[in-house]
Amino acid sequence: MNSTIYKPATHPSSLFPQIKLCKTIKDLKQVHAHMIKTAQMHDPLAAAEVLRFCALSNQRDVEYASKVFDQMPQPNCFSWNTIIRALAESDDDDDDEPLEALLLFCRMACDGFVEPNQFTFPSVLKACARTARLEEGKQVHGLVVKYGLDSDEFVVSNLVRMYMMCGVLEDAHVLFLRNVIEFDNGGEVVRNKRREEGNVVLWNVMVNGYVRLGKFSAAREWFDRMPQRSVVSWNVMISGYAQNGLFKEAIEMFREMQMGDVCPNYVTIISVLPAISRLGALELGKWVHLFAEKNGIKIDDVLGSALVDMYSKCGSIEKALQVFDRLPKKNTITWSAIISGLAMHGQANDAIDYFSRMERAGVTPSDVTYIGVLSACSHVGLVDEGQSFFNHMVKVVGLEPRIEHYGCMVDLLGRAGHLEEAEKVVLNMPIKPDDVIWKALVGACKMHGNIEMGKRVAEILMDMAPHDSGSYVALSNMYASSENWEAVTEVRLMMREMDIRKDPGCSWIELDGVIHEFLVEDESHPRAKEIHSMLEEISKQLRLIGYWPDTAQVLLKMDEEEKESALHYHSEKIAVAFGLISTSPHTPLRIVKNLRICEDCHSSMKLISKIYKRKIIVRDRKRFHHFEHGSCSCKDYW
Repeated sequence: MNSTIYKPATHPSSLFPQIKLCKTIKDLKQVHAHMIKTAQMHDPLAAAEVLRFCALSNQRDVEYASKVFDQMPQPNCFSWNTIIRALAESDDDDDDEPLEALLLFCRMACDGFVEPNQFTFPSVLKACARTARLEEGKQVHGLVVKYGLDSDEFVVSNLVRMYMMCGVLEDAHVLFLRNVIEFDNGGEVVRNKRREEGNVVLWNVMVNGYVRLGKFSAAREWFDRMPQRSVVSWNVMISGYAQNGLFKEAIEMFREMQMGDVCPNYVTIISVLPAISRLGALELGKWVHLFAEKNGIKIDDVLGSALVDMYSKCGSIEKALQVFDRLPKKNTITWSAIISGLAMHGQANDAIDYFSRMERAGVTPSDVTYIGVLSACSHVGLVDEGQSFFNHMVKVVGLEPRIEHYGCMVDLLGRAGHLEEAEKVVLNMPIKPDDVIWKALVGACKMHGNIEMGKRVAEILMDMAPHDSGSYVALSNMYASSENWEAVTEVRLMMREMDIRKDPGCSWIELDGVIHEFLVEDESHPRAKEIHSMLEEISKQLRLIGYWPDTAQVLLKMDEEEKESALHYHSEKIAVAFGLISTSPHTPLRIVKNLRICEDCHSSMKLISKIYKRKIIVRDRKRFHHFEHGSCSCKDYW
């Protein structure tokens, strides 16, 4: 028994400090048991304090809190509010607990022993919003008016949020206007600047509502109209953009924030890092990291994991390792982040070593950890090791494989040429394979020239996702590689009839904090003429050492000169040319590409790194390639 927790008590209230000293639910349960044994749980104040800890603390256990609440003979208003809030704000993705919060509120209202107050309704309205229960929300609105709480700012902001989340924008607007403007006796609008600025919370609710509905133009309009912005206002827009794939907009919003008088906080940093990671903006990522350190923002396990992920995805695995090693506390998420980072850089042995270190540290690997280590095995062809990890995950750790784990296994076997075995994994999966798994298999078929299986898999993909260009392009490329131009024409005609277009190759490079984006044969850049001249210079230097374009990579029916020209203007080559003319000698170049790098570009990059004495780091759709001194970190296995 913990002597810090247990002390003789003559009155239940004397136990409150001991409850607050509890570090875990296990500690709380011991205190709770002691209170039951000594009949002290009959005191409503002591019972309410136990409930508060297990319902709202960092160690919350909502299920246990519900049991505590159910044993209270006549809960007071504080206890009702506590359990309703805990259920309404539950982290679970399903709607069961928010719905249970609504049912509890009905009990509270029907019992009549305790009246709801201004702290009850925000949680109830949040539950209505999360479950999209508009009719119930309207009834709660009626009760808000009945109890005279329709002018309470916190209650009103949750009413507006509820209407926004239920898609009833007109009602949300009416409530908003009623609370930010005033009317004189004649009904004319009287602007009250002090009142408008004082409702920054209400403005944030409107902006956040539009963001959650995916209406980003409207959200930006409301944001721009705000008379006053808090850090929450900026965070809503930055996180909204980043979480919905609008990475450039997220970074631009972050830059605008820096020019204002609102200082970024912990949430801002966490929100913008995924956008930086996606675009590979290393210099901006370094600045954000330095900003956090200089401004006393604690780099805990959550922020630390985000920084490890950012540095890994921006091409600096060395910095990722530095951040990881300096973290005072490492959990499953941080270990998984560094293992995945090493995997995407092709450092499979290091990834496996960190996995072993994780286990020795007593940290249990999660399903995400296994995705990282399986991916590491896939990138370097460690088939036996990958199969061993998969079996260990299932049979020893007891984790249920997710579709991503099966995807890793199909990719691992397919890349290594074990196509029949890879197909067997797909066909015997206990869950229905998705398009990602079939794409991994069709890609392996193309890589190893198995047109028969590739055609069969591509047809499955076409049925599954008839408007996805990937399967059509893969099938067309397989036919082209065997010079079956008639079949290529048929596939291309099918794509044209269905208006299916291939994703254009796109690469981007960050210089001085600015992202420069290039498409295939792109001539839109302000320095296009200089870039074109540099491309000609690169081509000349490559030929001087005996290299000629691998025109077999151009899977279109055209003459050799046209094929050479097509290869000449691949987006990653344009990005490298721009980097060479824009940076001083020996400066590393970091390129991000949306598609898998082709074999000609891969061979070219190796030689360019040798000719110009540059380290060139390319992140394609699958992994990183570090080109240096004429070779690549992938050892030509990708």
